[in-house]
Amino acid sequence: MAEHNEGFVLTTVDSITNFVRRGIAAKAMDIGAPVVNWARKSALWPMTFGLACCAIEMMATGAGRFDIDRFGAGVFRPSPRQSDLIIIAGTVTLKMGPVVRRVFDQMPEPKWAIAMGACASTGGPFDSYSTMQGVDRTIPVDVYIPGCPPRPEALLYGLMRLQDIIMREAPSSYIFDSDGTARRQRTFDGEDQPQLAAANEVARIALATK
Repeated sequence: MAEHNEGFVLTTVDSITNFVRRGIAAKAMDIGAPVVNWARKSALWPMTFGLACCAIEMMATGAGRFDIDRFGAGVFRPSPRQSDLIIIAGTVTLKMGPVVRRVFDQMPEPKWAIAMGACASTGGPFDSYSTMQGVDRTIPVDVYIPGCPPRPEALLYGLMRLQDIIMREAPSSYIFDSDGTARRQRTFDGEDQPQLAAANEVARIALATK
């Protein structure tokens, strides 16, 4: 008998099953990681989600001159349940923070997030009581794109950086780990991960500033 970290007792059969899933099946799945990750990075479906002026640049990226579809990311979906990428394009207010979190939570795993522009990354020039100083205070962000607003070429470069991150992930972490975050390398070696705050804290601040 083995004690699970959540308090309930696992039987011997469950212990053996978990060992097979994590020790054998996960490793077998990760053998095909290059192929799985290549398929994922080549068929990103962004969420149709724009907040401010950066969304205009995101629309231009999907148009014929820049053609984001060359990278397999031109199928903008109207529902978060059909999306695996959310591009936060614009200013995020504290009142909008819980909404962004709700949309992100409705997206199925695996999912990724891009903070497009200075406002989404750090709050931009709006150091005010109503503006969230970076969307990474409510959702985890994989790629930050500077600029006010960034040009479509910058968004394409950020997308390519995200594709590099996807190629370094372990596909089994989304299936055999309960939270879906284990072994997800969101940053490259030598880079610092952003500090994330809880979504309920953002909601509390939003309510306090009404």
